[in-house]
Amino acid sequence: MVTKEQVVSAQNEWGAGVVKIGSLKEQRAECEAFANEFLDKLYSFEAGPVLFKPTKCAVEQFRPTKAEALSYFIAGEDRACAEDKGFAINPWTKVRFENSDIILEENRAIVMGNYFFTDLEGNEAKVEYTFGYKVKDGALKIDLHHSSFPYNPVVA
Repeated sequence: MVTKEQVVSAQNEWGAGVVKIGSLKEQRAECEAFANEFLDKLYSFEAGPVLFKPTKCAVEQFRPTKAEALSYFIAGEDRACAEDKGFAINPWTKVRFENSDIILEENRAIVMGNYFFTDLEGNEAKVEYTFGYKVKDGALKIDLHHSSFPYNPVVA
């Protein structure tokens, strides 16, 4: 059975990875290498499509491949999706999760809540998320990642 502690650990590793990607912004080769490792370690792209819907995408909203996810996280001249600016190279100094609830199963966990990204000035961006994890080689790997900004009635 997947445990809450495993989910929280996976979330903390994801947040630390996003922060590290941003810290490597000025060392592009290192940034690319780390971002590739981050995706290989934390997402299950090797097993097939990942249901990935990033926050800041309007044209290509869904990113089932590693190349499209990498494009979202770090952009670059060879990015897969032209609209990408490199979400993770913002950079962020902290990522904090607040889980609404977690569904735990034998080989899967689904978690939903808000996560908060702190920028260099200390401002926090609140984002809603749903992550689905499956056990792969004894570790939790993301196969569902949906992020969106909270509903804003002024914009709607």
